[in-house]
Order: sequence, then structure tokens, then C-alpha cells
Amino acid sequence: MAEVATIARPYAEAVFSLADKSGALPAWSKLLASLGEAAAHPEVRAVMDNPNLPAEKLYGLFASIAGGDISAEAQNFVRLLIANDRLALLPEIRVLFEELKNEREGVVDADIASAFPLDDAQLAGVVADLERRFKRKINPRVTVDKELIGGARIAVGDEVIDGSVRGKLAALAAGLART
Repeated sequence: MAEVATIARPYAEAVFSLADKSGALPAWSKLLASLGEAAAHPEVRAVMDNPNLPAEKLYGLFASIAGGDISAEAQNFVRLLIANDRLALLPEIRVLFEELKNEREGVVDADIASAFPLDDAQLAGVVADLERRFKRKINPRVTVDKELIGGARIAVGDEVIDGSVRGKLAALAAGLART
């Protein structure tokens, strides 16, 4: 069976192209976020998996989740996903769409795991440093991970900056094991 991302990619690229041409990237981003979150919810997933539910009722469910003023393009997109039995791909379509959007806007996501909560000034400083280093706008996602003991671990794309105490201890242990 093909990977989910492989199946979702053409849908994400098509929606991105449509949204980009019409200048509606933020609107589509918001719509895909709500639809993707709904499609990942266990109760909605159970409804989607019900073979006895007519396509029009399933469309009505997702149209109501999307809100009252869903564009004609969005309506067609949801109907296309239903017709091709691809509604379950919505969370992955959203992820791929956001990657394309971020690439277009020159933005990169940064996962920042800190041993302690960061205040606004600390976060702004870290983001500014990362923007200088990567020469791109940074979209931070901050989490607290007590297992780091101290410091922070930052992942930007496939580059990891490990300034945590735990990471330094692991590097020290690895160095001592080699001697």
C-alpha cells in the first residue's frame, strides 16, 4: 500500500496551486486546519468509515465543520475527497499544504523543546537568532520537555541544535566510551 503522503501530495499540490492563484493561501490554510482536525477526530473518523452513510450527508457534515460561507472551490474539493474516498487524508493534505505555503512565503518551522517554559522575550531572542542563522522567517512551535534537564533542543528541518544538558551529557558519555 502506498504511503499516505504519496497519496495526499497531489491533492495538497492542487489545492495549493488553486489557493496561490486566487491569493487565498491564508483562507485555505484555515479551512484545511479545521477540516484536518475534524477528520482526525475519532468520532468523525467513525462516521467517515460508515459505509451506509450517503455521500451527501458526509458532505453536509464537513460543510458544517468548514462554516457557513465555504467557497465553491472548497465545496468541490470536499466533494472530490468524498467521491474518491480520501477524506481520511485531510490531516496529511493540511501538513503538505502548509509545507508548500511556508516554502512560498520563505518560512521554516522550528520545533523548540525547552527544559523550562520560555517567556516572550526569551522566545523572541531565540527566534531572532534562528532567523539570522537560517536567513528565513521562523515559525516556532515551543514545547516543554523536563527530561532535557536544562537548556533547549531545536529542530529546523533536518538540522538539530542540541543545547540541552541531557544532550551534552550524552555526548560526554559517548566521548568517554570511545577512550
